[in-house]
Amino acid sequence: MTAKPSSKAEAWKIFDHIVAVAAPDGEHSNPWILGSDGQPHFRPDYETLALLPGVPLHLREPRQEFLLSYELRRAGFGTDQVSPRPVNPRVLPAPVAAFINSLPVAIRAKAEAHLISRTSIPAVTSSSASILGKNYLKQVDVIITDWVTGPQLLISTKRMDSSYGKNAPNRIEESYGDAKNLRLRHPLAALRFLFGLRSDILEKEPKTAEWLFDLLAKLGQAEAAERSLANIAFMSDALSCEAATCISANRKAE
Repeated sequence: MTAKPSSKAEAWKIFDHIVAVAAPDGEHSNPWILGSDGQPHFRPDYETLALLPGVPLHLREPRQEFLLSYELRRAGFGTDQVSPRPVNPRVLPAPVAAFINSLPVAIRAKAEAHLISRTSIPAVTSSSASILGKNYLKQVDVIITDWVTGPQLLISTKRMDSSYGKNAPNRIEESYGDAKNLRLRHPLAALRFLFGLRSDILEKEPKTAEWLFDLLAKLGQAEAAERSLANIAFMSDALSCEAATCISANRKAE
């Protein structure tokens, strides 16, 4: 009897499907819109972003990094520059990618097929990115890095879907600790945070929401987290319904 795939594996599969539909053959829509002031402005792909956050909400698998890596690729970064990638392996070191691209076509196809067939290859690729901070090793949800320059962009994500008053202090404490740990070892890297919340926090626990927003704003101003920014994404039941519809359609197609 075939084992049922884990929520994490199923989430990745649905993420891949949504992104493949949004960017056929890896061709992303242009996010840069010329404003009335003559300057280019970034416009997120709201249609796709309405689906991506709903997948972890529906499957109860707390993952948000895929919507960030998708938008970074839309902004112009290459598929292999941003981790996680839209296919296996999620983390592909730049030297390995450059080596594969340098291979003759026939050999390259076999090498790429071998890479994609595995979630990770020990000492070569990985399914997630971890980076050494000043005091401890930290898993980073989205990363742009290179052997020559070191880490250039580090994004950590956190989310809460319930028990806000109970969980908020722990999430904030973790965020401040992660900011200091990463900033002190990588002072030149752009450090960012995405904090995801369900919109019902505004109705169920408004005081907790106000306290949380204030602390997140202060996180962006903290000396240890200089140039870091706390972002807030609201996710509602509607997103879960849209994701459920997408998941159901994908399963029928299989």
